[in-house]
Amino acid sequence: MREFIVEADGGSRGNPGPAGYGSVVIDAATGETLVERAEYIGIATNNVAEYRGLVAGLRAAHELDPTASVRVRMDSKLVVEQMSGRWKIKHPDMKPLAAEAARIFPPAHVTYEWIPREQNKHADRLANEAMDAGKRGEQWSASASTAELDARAARSARLARSAAPEPSGPPGDATAGAAKARAALAAPRSGAPLKGRGELRDQPHTARSLTTSGPGSSLSPGAAAAKAEADARAARNVAAGATGAPPATGAGSSPATGATGVGSTPAAGATGAGSSPATEATGVGSTPAAGATGVGSTPATGPTVGWGAPPDLGAPATFVLLRHGETLLTPQKRFSGSGGSDPSLSDVGREQAERVAAALAARGTIQAILASPLTRTRETAGAVAARLGLDVVIEDGLRETDFGAWEGLTFAEVRERYPDDLNAWLASPKAEPTGGGESFAATARRIAATRDKLVAAYAGRTVLLVSHVTPIKTFVRLALGAPPESLFRMELSAASLSAVAYYADGNASVRLFNDTSHLR
Repeated sequence: MREFIVEADGGSRGNPGPAGYGSVVIDAATGETLVERAEYIGIATNNVAEYRGLVAGLRAAHELDPTASVRVRMDSKLVVEQMSGRWKIKHPDMKPLAAEAARIFPPAHVTYEWIPREQNKHADRLANEAMDAGKRGEQWSASASTAELDARAARSARLARSAAPEPSGPPGDATAGAAKARAALAAPRSGAPLKGRGELRDQPHTARSLTTSGPGSSLSPGAAAAKAEADARAARNVAAGATGAPPATGAGSSPATGATGVGSTPAAGATGAGSSPATEATGVGSTPAAGATGVGSTPATGPTVGWGAPPDLGAPATFVLLRHGETLLTPQKRFSGSGGSDPSLSDVGREQAERVAAALAARGTIQAILASPLTRTRETAGAVAARLGLDVVIEDGLRETDFGAWEGLTFAEVRERYPDDLNAWLASPKAEPTGGGESFAATARRIAATRDKLVAAYAGRTVLLVSHVTPIKTFVRLALGAPPESLFRMELSAASLSAVAYYADGNASVRLFNDTSHLR
């Protein structure tokens, strides 16, 4: 059976805006380009243009050999996952196009593969040529196309570079994204324009500069140079910020920001001076992280083009992370995990729960509520659910770390009774609390698995997760690609709100952290 490779792409300058697609059919055995297709399609969205490109590519392959097998390669995660049957197709404009694509070849003859945009230059260039032709009031012409030559040049340049393999990580882990930003800065800039989209459509936290010269560009050479430098600075900031910082090494201090010298006690759960690890310290009055845009909101636009939610990946799954209200153990700064006495909310904690419930009701963005099975989280979630008219789903993966024999003790008491175990725990995320508790490494694995499950179940929705100090910090740490010791460098107050958005390509964006404005 003959085998073809179909590479397809589409773009929209405005989303929706002037749009076009490009497709290329390649002989899988020889690598020879057999057919190129491109068309300006008028005003449409990125996704519609991509689906039109897919249909055109499959039809071109079918005309060559209707019995062939086809390997579709696209840089649209959305199209690949939907056509593979792993994601639902909800948009009314895409349903008929997906159905049309599925009818061209028998399903068993077609496979779909996601590829990075750098490997889809041929179809990308065809789509840009089609949009450029449409801007001139013309249709794309195969005789005038330079897409294949441009794609070959780009492939040669890519192969000539001796870049190290990109690290990969689980969805929401930013380590690979930071490496891509550094690699983009080190690589020579391509002269071929991108799709002309107002926002980048790949990693929201990975910087990639938009080409500011070539057909369709409206920037002067001076403005283009200034923009390129601004994009490069943004990429450097992101790449540096995703790697975390080394632990504090001051004399007598433990690895925690906020430790004030001898006798200070770093905390996985609350890191203010004198707080204890993963205790229930309140710290009410802390402010949200700079740049936070609010629960369920989209990232604020800034001067750097291309940052924020990718327009063609659909709405992200947004997790609003709510730490439960205070218990009687909170002001005493005692370890309170999943293996202890399971305390209820105190009077202060119940008041906090009512306040955060009122704030979330006013925002009106929450579509579902999940909570840890522990009493304090169920009570906090119940207060919110009563305001919003939603049910609470119990999710065991959101429970707090089990602190073993340390449950109910203060940090000072643990240091006095179990000094060696405590030192080992502070030094390594793989160390367990005395008595067979849960290590931070084990907690991270549990949270990553829970995150992946919930992202798949709540794609495109805003969900409230009512949880605890360590799980919430771990969600944030994984999203940032920060090292395990970063748990000691975050303060998370009782009844505080944080938010992380998870996109369809597997990347994540931290939108809010430790917001307690509703308690003031």
